[in-house]
Amino acid sequence: MEVPRVIERLRNNLSEQKKVDPVPDRFQGAAEAGVMILVRATTAPCIALTVRSSHLSSHAGEVALPGGKRDSTDRSLAAAALRETEEELGVPVIEIELLGQLPGLVSKHGLWVTPFVGIVQDQTIFQPNAGEVQTVFEVPLDWLKTDPRSSTERLDRQGIVQWAPVYEYQGHRIWGLTALILENLIAVGLA
Repeated sequence: MEVPRVIERLRNNLSEQKKVDPVPDRFQGAAEAGVMILVRATTAPCIALTVRSSHLSSHAGEVALPGGKRDSTDRSLAAAALRETEEELGVPVIEIELLGQLPGLVSKHGLWVTPFVGIVQDQTIFQPNAGEVQTVFEVPLDWLKTDPRSSTERLDRQGIVQWAPVYEYQGHRIWGLTALILENLIAVGLA
């Protein structure tokens, strides 16, 4: 299959971002997490998003990217994002081509979150972990590129004020940190 131009654009733009995201001084020593923007390489590339299980103690029922906190077994934040993606979506790390990273952001709980972008092939099957993921759905990159926000909301995160888009897609509300990360993907990865 021919690689869509959008995938090549992501690959080229993200290669510039690989080493330009130091953690700001005020967040040095804070807990860190890595999340994965998992793009399906089809003729119409899509991003995998999850709805978190309703019984989880944090962000239950919310739309999120796969990922989580770095633990002592992770060599890097990228390794944490890959491990968590495998745990949540059942996609073996070996099947994910890591393209690069986007600028990090702070969560409302003071966690420093670094988004990574990975590619999976069209035939990849998601096998969500029911303990963590209620459902998986995919959002077309072309749809996100049109800036389809239904509204914009003010986020105050550890004293940092940001304006984040809110997207409504097939009955799913995409907001907060996840929406900010997707907005950055379009601005940085597809500029």
